[in-house]
Amino acid sequence: MSVEKQRLKDKKWLNWGPYVSNRQWGNVREDYSPNGDAWRFANHNNAESYSYRWAEEGIAGISDTKQLFCFALSFWNKNDERVKERFFGLSNPQGNHGEDVKELFYYLDNTPTHSYMKMVYKYPINKFPYEDLVTENGRRTKKEPEYEIIDTGIFDKDEYFDIFIEYCKSDENDILVRVKVCNRSDKDAPIVVLPTVWYRNNWKWGYNEYKANFDSASEDCININHDSIPIKKFYSKNKSVQSVFCDNETNNPKLYGTPEVENAFYKDGINDYLIHQKNTINQEKKGTKAAFIIDETIKAKSSETFEFRLSPYDMDDAFYQFEEIFNTRIEEANEFYKEIQQDVCDDDEKNVQRQAFAGLLWNKQFYHYNVGKWLKGDPNHEAPRDFDNYVRNTEWYHLHNKDIISMPDKWEYPWYATWDLAFHCVPYAIIDGDFAKNQLLLLTKEWYMHPNGQMPAYEWNLSDVNPPVHAWSCFRVFKIDEKANGKPDLLFLEKVFQKLLLNFTWWVNRKDKNGKNIFGGGFLGLDNIGAFDRNMELKDGEHLEQADGTSWMAMYALNMMRISMELAQYYQVYEDMAIKFFEHYLYIAEAMENMGEDKEGLWNEEDGFFYDVLQLANGESVSLRLRSIVGLIPLFAVEVIDHHLLEKMPNFRERMDWVLKNKPELANLVSHWDEEGSGRKHLMSILRRTRLKKVLSRMVDEKEFLSDYGIRAMSKVYEENPFVFTVHGNKNIVYYTPAESDSRMFGGNSNWRGPIWFPINFLLVESLQRFHFYYGNSLKIEFPTGSGEQKNLDEVAQNISNRLCSIFLKDESGQRAFNGGNYKFNYDEHFKDYITFFEYFHGDNGRGVGASHQTGWTATVAKLMKPRLA
Repeated sequence: MSVEKQRLKDKKWLNWGPYVSNRQWGNVREDYSPNGDAWRFANHNNAESYSYRWAEEGIAGISDTKQLFCFALSFWNKNDERVKERFFGLSNPQGNHGEDVKELFYYLDNTPTHSYMKMVYKYPINKFPYEDLVTENGRRTKKEPEYEIIDTGIFDKDEYFDIFIEYCKSDENDILVRVKVCNRSDKDAPIVVLPTVWYRNNWKWGYNEYKANFDSASEDCININHDSIPIKKFYSKNKSVQSVFCDNETNNPKLYGTPEVENAFYKDGINDYLIHQKNTINQEKKGTKAAFIIDETIKAKSSETFEFRLSPYDMDDAFYQFEEIFNTRIEEANEFYKEIQQDVCDDDEKNVQRQAFAGLLWNKQFYHYNVGKWLKGDPNHEAPRDFDNYVRNTEWYHLHNKDIISMPDKWEYPWYATWDLAFHCVPYAIIDGDFAKNQLLLLTKEWYMHPNGQMPAYEWNLSDVNPPVHAWSCFRVFKIDEKANGKPDLLFLEKVFQKLLLNFTWWVNRKDKNGKNIFGGGFLGLDNIGAFDRNMELKDGEHLEQADGTSWMAMYALNMMRISMELAQYYQVYEDMAIKFFEHYLYIAEAMENMGEDKEGLWNEEDGFFYDVLQLANGESVSLRLRSIVGLIPLFAVEVIDHHLLEKMPNFRERMDWVLKNKPELANLVSHWDEEGSGRKHLMSILRRTRLKKVLSRMVDEKEFLSDYGIRAMSKVYEENPFVFTVHGNKNIVYYTPAESDSRMFGGNSNWRGPIWFPINFLLVESLQRFHFYYGNSLKIEFPTGSGEQKNLDEVAQNISNRLCSIFLKDESGQRAFNGGNYKFNYDEHFKDYITFFEYFHGDNGRGVGASHQTGWTATVAKLMKPRLA
């Protein structure tokens, strides 16, 4: 067992980690405006002067698990108008495709205990193009691509610094920091390096009077005086430094025009001291924010290394054996990943997979949001809410989050999303099963889950409805963890099952409009997939019967049945629950087939595909014959049961036989349950063989869903011939759009009208493998459609997996598809092996689109990186 794996048993090693957000401004929880304008209330331009309420932000920031104390790196190239304390990006209204980070940084390595971490930030030597990025993106329409920092030309002559930031732990509370600044240009260039410490401001709101401080031990050592923080010293190896101090307090005179306060040293004090030579630092060398100022000139094509230490110990030489400790931790990280990657042979695949894990681990974040306090405001901080108009999350007064949580992207999505996190946990289970299990349990806690059983979606609207994939993830993580540890964690499975029962009941009670086992749910995470906003309230009782909502629930029922069957092997009481969910599944399957006389069903025999159905006020129904992943999601509702499992559950088998004997209409809707497959297996699926082949023939058609890089979210047939749907005189037109969205529906940068999305593709691959597990070589399809080649479904799954992995791997010419053909990214020695894991990918060429560091669910590629078929 590797040292890192052993270290995971000691949770004290998780006391410190990369828990600081990349962006705290522009979040709902920091919005105290009367009009709910989160993007403008706390924004990038006032962030340097505004003290946050709920959490902190910084570059490569670390903190303790309660974020009482933070450390991050800041820089100044002596050309910028402000110190680079945070990554710059556009707000949702500023970007032509929504919020968008406009920096280049890459997560290179990380271990589960954060015993070693490494990233690189590419900081321009010349003036950062803030205004150019805002102006040009503001000029562009939604039909034009985003204007990125690489497009400004600021990197064209290699006039930038590569800043490598590394952390390692000597022990659980002793942290070594190494910053290597590489000047890639042909000219000497100045840089100011500012390693910065500060306390999260939790003293000014009216609940806590304790206020810690920093003071100077010497110019190269800062004292950390906090009664709850074991780290007591902050050392700099560079002796020619200046220590500076201010306070993590809002600069009200600057932001709001209030009177100046004597001897006040605000959050932006160090920035104003450096940039404007103002007297804004505390000459007594004390405060709640402090930094070392290291002013250096880096020679052309050369580098300088700066070393720091955060330690509990008073040390005469804080940097004795500094390099040896780093080398040991790096060796241990390599040892850990060597074991993880023992079945991955190709070096490029290992690099991609390791950076996927690194991005996943770097995107951990301290997340704090108490909705009750946020709604009413604090004793010393009013919340002028306009409750007569829209105020977010008023139904979630109970929600109180204060935990380390896996974020989708700590800049673009620095808040958890429930269905995103379910996917995060699958690759997490490979490297840290305990963290994966704890994350899944966390969202079912009473202070997360609503008393009615709903799970919180995300802070912009906690009541939005995400696809119910939590049960799938829980069982998937349970099995990965069981394989890794050689024993099942039944306590985890029992705990989460009890809470999932509440959530399943909420779905049945709230999202089955007419009690007929046909489910809605609105957009269900697929922001703009439909011809119109699927979240809007329709008039006169009209409603949408959703093929995806109903299929997700069929999948949910099967997931719950399978969990029940697993637990029933140990505790017989769960056998009754397995029977219950078996019947739930059958009724949903029946409803998808028979929605009533004279009504359109979700299945269209002519097209061989599933569609949403709009139920009109006059009793008529209209099939929305738009071919999208909505019609592929029924593939996810599949389960294969080994016969030996049934033999251990006589009550389940007896009830199953009764239902199928006495309710033939249900038996006919289950794919040959009564026929044992290869190796005495039984199949449950909405799709019988004939329908399965029809749906798959469209899915693997290169003219429709099949791309060189995976399965598109919408059929390519709508590229030239759009889908047109008219209702109540309103014409709705949907084109296949393979990359950025051309619609403002849901406002952000997401697009489900053509790109490749990893979570959906991952589930498709798994579903195909499950179908193959039952059918074996007895079921083959033409792949691709029209090619004349027949492949079994495992071969199809492996081929799709290969296509997904090829987004990140070098092709024969040395290019990586996600780079979108950018020469510098693909071939420059200082870029070519760095990977960013985007939110989604261009449906035709694999270019990365959306959030550039959404390593959360895109990290599922790490699970696909294994010996794969050609």
